[in-house]
Amino acid sequence: MGKVDPAFIQEPEHRPRISYIEGEGFPLIDLSPLHSNNVSAIEGLVKEVGKACKEWGFFQVINHGVPLEKRQKIDSDSRKFFEQSLEEKRKVRRTEKLVLGYYDTEHTKNVRDWKEVFDIAVEEPALIPASPDPDDKEITELYNQWPEYPPEFRETCQDYGQEMVKLACKLFELIALSLGLPADRFHSFFKDHNSSIRLNHYPPCPTPELALGVGRHKDGGALTILAQDDVGGLEVKRKDGEWVRVKPTPDAYIVNVGDIIQVWSNDKYESVEHRAMVNSEKERFSVPFFFNPAHYIMIKPLEELTNEQNPAKYRAYNRGKFTASRRRSNFQKLNVENLQISHFRISD
Repeated sequence: MGKVDPAFIQEPEHRPRISYIEGEGFPLIDLSPLHSNNVSAIEGLVKEVGKACKEWGFFQVINHGVPLEKRQKIDSDSRKFFEQSLEEKRKVRRTEKLVLGYYDTEHTKNVRDWKEVFDIAVEEPALIPASPDPDDKEITELYNQWPEYPPEFRETCQDYGQEMVKLACKLFELIALSLGLPADRFHSFFKDHNSSIRLNHYPPCPTPELALGVGRHKDGGALTILAQDDVGGLEVKRKDGEWVRVKPTPDAYIVNVGDIIQVWSNDKYESVEHRAMVNSEKERFSVPFFFNPAHYIMIKPLEELTNEQNPAKYRAYNRGKFTASRRRSNFQKLNVENLQISHFRISD
């Protein structure tokens, strides 16, 4: 990724500002009450989570229970993998058929991202529909491609994935309680969860004022849990339309509500646009975990959160078919915007 190919250049209105606003008031939530029997502390935690989901769609968590050594291990193995030659990395390259593995030509909003990634399914085989066609009932089994180096890479990623699932389940219980639902309300949706880990590497970019590591987007899944290094670069669009930078907090995770929570909550909690910046001097690494329901789950507003005064704002859609449609746009520039939850919005 030496000189900048025009494919990386953002339209003028979407180009990043080199000077940025640090996210004042960005929620930082201490999860330590979860490890106690203090009812009032847990009630306070539920309120904090609800407020963060409503006002920001994003928050950071500390004292989350994920062993630091497991996070350090995946960070170290990610760096070792990306340090290899392009020839080595491309031995486990992603294709339209092999959708897990290494990839360096992803597009967001039809502009190429300044990054390289490695995608891993947490549970194998990952089951997804063979095509977006609603009449096609065929299911595809996806298997991970594992590189030869680093040798412990597979074990590291599998261990980390299980820690992320545990944390995501805890967070979903808090989100359920914050919506006035039983803590286990979402559990059944994730019985055969279809979750993934992505390793991101953003090399230094000679023109950080023109390109983005990841262009503006909302997450199409349920919940994202991000580990970012101390370089930082994640920007979140506030409700007032201003882009703000999320300052890295040591050992914290950044959590954001995805489109599926927006639909389940019937717009009480919104999925928020975000993007990743690059800079000309430092490389950046991050590890997002995407917690997603099974492919066969129909996504629609929860009955408990709708009534005559607050009718359902979305038609039901199939999680797997939605993902199959979105996946096509990662491999080819399309003439239309890829599928969004807004396509299922019921007009007033």
